[in-house]
Amino acid sequence: MTLKSALEDLKGTTLAAVCGLLGKLAYLASLRRGQAGYEHWGIEEVHGREAAQRALRMAHREVVSSVLRMPLRLLVEDVEQSCGQRGVPATDYIKGMQEHFEALLPGSAKDSATALHLSSVLAALSSLKETPVRAIRSAS
Repeated sequence: MTLKSALEDLKGTTLAAVCGLLGKLAYLASLRRGQAGYEHWGIEEVHGREAAQRALRMAHREVVSSVLRMPLRLLVEDVEQSCGQRGVPATDYIKGMQEHFEALLPGSAKDSATALHLSSVLAALSSLKETPVRAIRSAS
């Protein structure tokens, strides 16, 4: 018998090892298997399929929510941290997320304001990484 719930185990072990919030989102998206849910052998083995599915869905919703609440300036830093673990340039990392956009969304958010918001966040990040912002001096 385990002492941790499937969600606690997922957050404290698996997701804790993934750099950056966007990295966690990309990781959770990589576990999606369409309508079949998520596939994570270790969590399923320890906690059972149903508990693993609930934990993965909940963690996915929480990560998306955190991304959408995070200020854009912090997401710019986060994308560097997230893509650094994979050794991919930030622009390619964001482009890859945009190409697999459907998987980034928890099942219930496919046609919602969440999808529109996340899409706009990724577009803004892409623009910011492609065209670095120069410092503007104030006239005072």
